[in-house]
Amino acid sequence: MPLQPFDDAFLADLPYDPEVLLFDAIVELDPEGKRVVCQMPTDKPLPFTTSQRAHPVRHPRHVAGATMVHASGMLGFIHSYYLHGMRHAAGWIGYGTHLYQVVFRKLVPPGAPILATCREVRARRGATKHFVRYAFEFRHEGDVCYEGEQSAVWMKVGEGDTITVEEG
Repeated sequence: MPLQPFDDAFLADLPYDPEVLLFDAIVELDPEGKRVVCQMPTDKPLPFTTSQRAHPVRHPRHVAGATMVHASGMLGFIHSYYLHGMRHAAGWIGYGTHLYQVVFRKLVPPGAPILATCREVRARRGATKHFVRYAFEFRHEGDVCYEGEQSAVWMKVGEGDTITVEEG
């Protein structure tokens, strides 16, 4: 699949400003494998990375771990939107609940893009609440730079509903 930029409908549905989406294109949508792959450019300003007090030896400029953790949440949103049709405008919202394992395998200097994969490991789906566990693998120049498993709760809420995030 050639790179597919995000369309205006998706960008309008994001629960965050598009500037913190951090991805610029979909590389692959695999409904059967419950997987999405997106491209994350690293050659433009990124949260936390731009605030680093870099030193060429002791603390080289790199894509900050916090940025990758946030990117994993955005990738979960992309997954729910494109593979499950869950729309923020229709009341669906997701919140991360657990980081089971997060491993940073290499420092990523700004430059080449990261290819980020999100795969649904398992899910419990109800009419208005889903619990989903995801596996993430981010690659930079062919090498794994970030991996982990995380879970999220997705809820469909209406006007006046109170949101309570509990895994049940």
